[in-house]
Amino acid sequence: MRSLRHGPVYNARNPPMPILVGISRPALWLLLFTGFALASDWQAPASQLAQRIAGITGPGAVAVSVINRSSLSPSDLDDIRRKLLSELAAYGVQSAAPEQAVATVQISLSENLQGSIWVAEIRQGTGEPVIVMVPVPGSLKGPGDRLSSPLTIRKSLLWSDENRILDVAVLNGNPAHMIVLEAERIALYRSQNSQWQQEQVLPVVHVRSWPRDLRGRLILRKDHLFDAYLPGVYCRSTATAPLGVSCEDSDDPWPLTENPAELNAFFSASRNFFPGALSPGIQKQTTTPAFYSAAPLPRDQYTLWAFATVDGQVHFLDGVGSQDFSQLGWGSDIASVRSGCGPGWQILATSSQNGPTDEVRAFEVADRQPTLVSAPVQFSGAITALWLDSDSSSVTAIARDSETGNYEAYRLTIECHQ
Repeated sequence: MRSLRHGPVYNARNPPMPILVGISRPALWLLLFTGFALASDWQAPASQLAQRIAGITGPGAVAVSVINRSSLSPSDLDDIRRKLLSELAAYGVQSAAPEQAVATVQISLSENLQGSIWVAEIRQGTGEPVIVMVPVPGSLKGPGDRLSSPLTIRKSLLWSDENRILDVAVLNGNPAHMIVLEAERIALYRSQNSQWQQEQVLPVVHVRSWPRDLRGRLILRKDHLFDAYLPGVYCRSTATAPLGVSCEDSDDPWPLTENPAELNAFFSASRNFFPGALSPGIQKQTTTPAFYSAAPLPRDQYTLWAFATVDGQVHFLDGVGSQDFSQLGWGSDIASVRSGCGPGWQILATSSQNGPTDEVRAFEVADRQPTLVSAPVQFSGAITALWLDSDSSSVTAIARDSETGNYEAYRLTIECHQ
């Protein structure tokens, strides 16, 4: 693959050899869900994690960092760090500066409603990183309290460009086609010899200036190719080739799924979020707190909706009641995906941690209890959008590389573990 600095590149939608992307590149996963401890007793999980880390690194100088991605207090964090370093030292692993270390270990402390999950990413030389996970439930009553079997999030690059990407849609066919929504244009590509070849460029006509944090959405249609939604602007394609597109000022709501009859939400023309008015509503619920993104979880008799609200909470609606969570560690972008694993649907959520890079994790929601079911998949920059694809089996993630400044569109899918 050529450098991203030299213009758009393409990876096939279905690469010849799948790549494990629970981390930023292929990794050996050691999913160790044995040995449980109460959340108030950090000694047991610290000992378990240290033993497993030492079993991989062996004795010697190791650079150890501990990142808190949970609601732990600073005193608890200090206590856990001391116990981890003490336990590692007992196995001959001495903490050292990165330039003096033979290995680096980054330990992330995350949580869900069942308790905490401590994840160690171990890097030695130029080899692939190894991931070790230890769950720390809040309480333990029996084997049924264990976390769900972890799933794997697979990440494959669809498109990268120096221009700002808002959304991407791929149409499978012979040949396959791809639509890329940008700020000022809609580009159409055809797959040829495993490369995307540009076919058409359609202008996005708008009168008002775009808001600073621009967002946009592509929706595939049956009677014409696509609709494009941008703040205060609606664009509709023609039905036959060569394609044309007409754009007009519009305050109509944006579809939250591919089916506009399910649920729509009004989008602010001058900001980057949905103010909260829903159409037609979730049964009798027609409003929700202002939100950045939403994710439906279909059930047998109803659909549970999750909203990542602008105040940092996650708001659930089911047509009858509502529930709020403030300690999930979810960022502003969420999307659901139909994987067929477990209950059938999962929510993919970005992290609430601010930084030059970002990550996505998978959650299942049983009885309104979000549970982490995957290790994070890492991105080299901040994620700007997560959109559910037309077939609901994958999610399009848009990220901006923190080093190159280029925008990258990825396809995210979930792999089950039996």
